[in-house]
Amino acid sequence: MTIEELEGQLDSFEAVERKRALAELCELAELGKIDLPQIGAIVNIHCHTFFSYNTYGYSPSKFAWLARKRGLAVAGVADFDVLDALEEFLDAARLLGLKGCAGLESRVFVPEFATRVMTSPGEPGITYHMGVGFPRANLTGQADDFLQSLRRMAQQRNRDLMGRVNEHLRPVELDYERDVLVLTPSGNATERHMCLAYARKAKDLFDDTEELGAFWAQKLGVEIDPASLPENRGILDAVRAKTMKRGGVGYVPPGKGAFPLMADMNRFVAAAGGIPVLTWLDGTSDGEKDIEELLEVSMSTGAAAINVIPDRNYTPGAKDEKLANLYAVVELAEKLGLPVVMGTEMNSPGQKFVDDFGTDELRPLAPIFLKGAHIVYAHSVLQQKCGLGYVSDWAAKNFENVEHKNEFYRNLGASLDPRDEDKLSGLSEGSTSREILEIVNS
Repeated sequence: MTIEELEGQLDSFEAVERKRALAELCELAELGKIDLPQIGAIVNIHCHTFFSYNTYGYSPSKFAWLARKRGLAVAGVADFDVLDALEEFLDAARLLGLKGCAGLESRVFVPEFATRVMTSPGEPGITYHMGVGFPRANLTGQADDFLQSLRRMAQQRNRDLMGRVNEHLRPVELDYERDVLVLTPSGNATERHMCLAYARKAKDLFDDTEELGAFWAQKLGVEIDPASLPENRGILDAVRAKTMKRGGVGYVPPGKGAFPLMADMNRFVAAAGGIPVLTWLDGTSDGEKDIEELLEVSMSTGAAAINVIPDRNYTPGAKDEKLANLYAVVELAEKLGLPVVMGTEMNSPGQKFVDDFGTDELRPLAPIFLKGAHIVYAHSVLQQKCGLGYVSDWAAKNFENVEHKNEFYRNLGASLDPRDEDKLSGLSEGSTSREILEIVNS
């Protein structure tokens, strides 16, 4: 079997097939038949997998493999509403000698910003929110109940939305089980899966491109570029904007209880061993213009890091408002001691595998992004091995301030070889930060 065929199998919906393909690729690398580069200084710790929606269909194993092939310093997955990718990704990362971490993303309600739009366009009070560096996916008790509720709420919102959109798009109608859930391996469908399902259903009904374009133009009320048919970015974005988002025919403002409170989300993430993370889009919305207030609210309930998506905020060679906002929010994060979590998401067509850290715009920020990734990686390993993670009681007791804490976790994340992670097993609350670093460097 060729390398290309093995890499293709990494995206199989069958876990056994993915595991076997990765093992064979690793064996080829060990034999020198695949050259893996030296580890560099670029990172992406916010990538969705096919357990929510990855525009390229990447599984956790595929992303880990490609991250190692690109020489990423740290890589991380973050799926919507589930931790389904965690075990596979962390196992793959260790096998590859890749520093890895895993998290999740969801949407939450912020009562203090109930009248202001933040990161969810057109939805006052609603913002995307994350947890990163989870040590394990198998949760118990209230943490597991909360995690399961995230999945249930998301799937119910999807089903309700699909019912309204079906009415508008007839004769193009979806069956949720038959047309949507089959597009993702564990039944965690997203709006983007529904957009793809609608595009494919329309293609089945209208074989002629002109007829297909005329259908979409009439139903969506926009001019259709034939190049976007049957399922390229243009038509998928148009379906989502005109049927599912605010102002679309299927959109209904979320009612009370449709999303968890940000404070409850932060408590869940911390209880499950992760780091609660406020997400930031581009600084142009009313809510994000009050970013200091938003950070104060989020930090008061446990948020300890901030996420940015650089690729959305700059055009090489152009110094515009969004780029200025990116620099401003990173500067604020540094001032507050908040690790910066960053990545490209890869849940929309055209998004990069990794940002170009060599551009004039991102080069000055690259060390901050690397520092944040090393902190999250170190937290992930320490929390998994001995419960001494970034937001643990041990961390609160052992560092005079956030600057000292950040430097310890950064140093640990930079120094630790993924194949030596077991060295940190068995540490206790009595261990000191100095002792931990000595163990890693011995």
